[in-house]
Amino acid sequence: MNITQSISSPNNGNFCQHFGDAAKYWEKRRFNYNLVLAAIVIAWFSLTWPHFRAALNIHSLSLFAVLGILANVCYSAAYLVDIPMQYSSFKIPWRRNRWILWLIGMVLAFVITNYWIADEIYPYVNR
Repeated sequence: MNITQSISSPNNGNFCQHFGDAAKYWEKRRFNYNLVLAAIVIAWFSLTWPHFRAALNIHSLSLFAVLGILANVCYSAAYLVDIPMQYSSFKIPWRRNRWILWLIGMVLAFVITNYWIADEIYPYVNR
């Protein structure tokens, strides 16, 4: 039995079905993920406004855009966990509880975003 026969066997479903299920679940939540991260950035800018005034230039805004893109690439890492779990014997409980992965990822993104702003961006913005 080769790999394509194993993946498309009736017991496991096929990759397209699993990817479609994962995309349906994760892409609905991507907006909320981005909304939380945007709220963190807005909070930092508004709560420390005079300090970040110097950061509002084309160069800094392009760096923030790159960081936003990288945050979304990290969000897509959920597929690396979700799709293999759908092939496992834990498929049914996984589908019920994958919100836990979203929550863990959201907390991790929250911590990394705050760390990155506080330690890597804030100290180096010219006053």
